[in-house]
Amino acid sequence: MIHRFILNEVSYFGPGAREVLPQEISRLGLHKAFVATDKDLIKFGVADKVLDVLKKANIPFEVFSEIKPNPTVSNVKAGVKAFADSGADFILAIGGGSSIDTAKAIGIITNNPDFSDVVSLEGVADTKKKSVPIIALPTTAGTAAEVTINYVITDEENHKKMVCVDPNDIPAIAIVDAELMYTLPKGLTAATGMDALTHAIEGLITKGAWEMSDMFEIKAIEMINRYLETAVNEPSNADARNGMAVAQYIAGMAFSNVGLGVVHGMAHPLGAIFDIPHGVANALLLPTIMEYNMPAAVDKYVDIAKAMNVYVPTMTNEEAAQAAVDAVKALSIRVGIPQTLTQIGIKEADLDRLADAAFADVCTPGNPREVSKEIILDLYKKVL
Repeated sequence: MIHRFILNEVSYFGPGAREVLPQEISRLGLHKAFVATDKDLIKFGVADKVLDVLKKANIPFEVFSEIKPNPTVSNVKAGVKAFADSGADFILAIGGGSSIDTAKAIGIITNNPDFSDVVSLEGVADTKKKSVPIIALPTTAGTAAEVTINYVITDEENHKKMVCVDPNDIPAIAIVDAELMYTLPKGLTAATGMDALTHAIEGLITKGAWEMSDMFEIKAIEMINRYLETAVNEPSNADARNGMAVAQYIAGMAFSNVGLGVVHGMAHPLGAIFDIPHGVANALLLPTIMEYNMPAAVDKYVDIAKAMNVYVPTMTNEEAAQAAVDAVKALSIRVGIPQTLTQIGIKEADLDRLADAAFADVCTPGNPREVSKEIILDLYKKVL
């Protein structure tokens, strides 16, 4: 079997890494930045940490901040027009998955105008040209959008999340600077961190997984287990923040290339229809779906138990697998993730609609154990 692995051209890591921006912009022969970010990052001064670097280097820029937490087709269309009007020649994406995903869609459509209706990008789009150059600086430790070939845009008209997969969209440069994450609120730290754990676990057990991806995902699980709780409870702990920043990138390196599973398939409609934060949806679903998938991935669950320090040599493989599931659930509870759909406003009457959307989601076929709409509906009921 042939495996493909796509990563950024270059990536930088560590507190203060944003200071490399001027040299990289010069190296690429770029001149003016179109800054894709959101209003909260401007309001709380996070974006300024990056923009100040541009100002000191006399690099011109324009800011586009009309980006929703679950970015929409309308956001993207507005961004495409704003980029065209700006005269910029590259996109500087500052934010979590929302900003970086929006930047990817803007960059792809700008260089591939045949896809300007946005919805045609869903699935694996046959674009011909690479995106406008993107330099991505994540401000959350979760989505790993800065290293993936995926992005998610909400089709507001049809109330669905479109998962778009395109090797042409990957940012040219990723700058993973943990200093941009120090002020991330406790709840968002927890949700994005559990999102990263979901990426690592689903990426480890998905049908497309292989030795190289396994290596990354196991290391990511180990690091998230070590650092997440501290990052949530001690927001200014530099080691924990940097540990989570690196861990989520490592998870993204692998899952971007091998796919995900039904946790994401079921989480996407929760975000598209009910605007539930993506990390919360994933974290809430993860332990229950791990239990469902256990028969298809027992050996990999033993690896998870070892990475999360709950493995005991006298355990059977099945006992170790259950310990892995229990450890994930316990971590979720400790960092304050809601444990039922009812807690986040979902009613039983909503489940059939959610199950239809989840079964059709592009991530669902990657699940290691086959599912049907009826099985998905039952899984939703278990977490109701």
